[in-house]
Amino acid sequence: MPELPEWKYQTIIKPIIEYPVVNVALHGRILTCVGDEIIDNGYVELENGKIKTVTKDKYSLSKGVRVFETEGTIIPGLYNNHAHLGWDGVHDLATQSIHDRPEIGAYKACANMMLSLRAGVTTVRDLGVNAVNIYAKQAVEQGIIPGPRLRIAGRAIVMTGGHTYWACRQASGPDEMRRAVREQIMDGADLIKLMASHDTLEYTDEELHALIDEAHRHKLQVTAHATTNEGIARMALFGADVIEHGGDMTDETIQILLEKKLPIVATYAVMIVQGDPDIAPKYHIQPWRIEARQKQRKDGSRFDGVVRAAKAGVPIAFGTDAGSPAVQHDVIVPEMKFGVELGLYTDNYGAIRSATSVSAQINNQMDILGTVEEGKLADLVVVHGNPLEDLDNLKRVRLTFVGGRCLYQEGILS
Repeated sequence: MPELPEWKYQTIIKPIIEYPVVNVALHGRILTCVGDEIIDNGYVELENGKIKTVTKDKYSLSKGVRVFETEGTIIPGLYNNHAHLGWDGVHDLATQSIHDRPEIGAYKACANMMLSLRAGVTTVRDLGVNAVNIYAKQAVEQGIIPGPRLRIAGRAIVMTGGHTYWACRQASGPDEMRRAVREQIMDGADLIKLMASHDTLEYTDEELHALIDEAHRHKLQVTAHATTNEGIARMALFGADVIEHGGDMTDETIQILLEKKLPIVATYAVMIVQGDPDIAPKYHIQPWRIEARQKQRKDGSRFDGVVRAAKAGVPIAFGTDAGSPAVQHDVIVPEMKFGVELGLYTDNYGAIRSATSVSAQINNQMDILGTVEEGKLADLVVVHGNPLEDLDNLKRVRLTFVGGRCLYQEGILS
């Protein structure tokens, strides 16, 4: 394995702003996200940053532990598997990517992490805008600012002049692909993102092989932006680990995904929010774009491939493409509700699992996150009401814990 990123060698005395690990028992309705399990009137005890006990028996809690009445529902912390902390959802994407100074990118990332925590997102899988996510992860891990857990791709890799080249690490030729991967690893990437296909296929076969082989040699997951049938099938056959966005797919392509056990991170929030006449104009989305997004939503054929894949058993993990125009980092519920509407998820609980247990699984973190179970890290969210009855209750976050630290409390940031 390569050496650690340079910033990991810096001594950390203490966080600048300290949030204590709390030892407390939360009392309320628990959605463990272990299948369809619901524990009504249950208790989750937090101790030393982990979940010590999940029980209905108050008397099995540690002696003297403080009990907090949530008056709502306790769920695992949410993942957003497709986000861009360096984009704010407000300014033009290309302009931000080309002209934002690194200092402004850092401030945007801080604000977007705060929005994420306010929305109950405790793990952000950032797929890149220049090097912003690298600095964001350094800031969180070094205690410069509190934030969600970050799984970062560093700079997304794109062929020279390819899709969103102005926000990525451009490369041409097999040797340059390997160098681009190594640069991301050196900077502390947890996974490698490549722009595999948008309107057309990108990369030669030799370039793809070199990129994926280099990432896998270092045991890093490869996630691929792929939106066409040919692009999705190609990435699956070349060895990608996750498909971002998805799109049209034949039955043959779906079968390849099933055989290789590849998940899709579906991202429909951009279309939903930009097509909302009550929201989109506030972000200066033009009327023609609003109308186009509305037509896209009505055109069921646009989603047919991903829906058929989901019904065939392809895992669908939660992502919003946060930071895209009008999609801020606290926009969570529209994506979930649309997934239920489409049939990507059988019900509201399925939508919640897409952002918890399913997400932990695709990130290879099921042993530590994704469910409310004894021994796991205390990444938990308390919401008002019951999201199984109405997903809009997920907008009403009361508390967000990351590793047993309460990083958001209703009324503080709202």
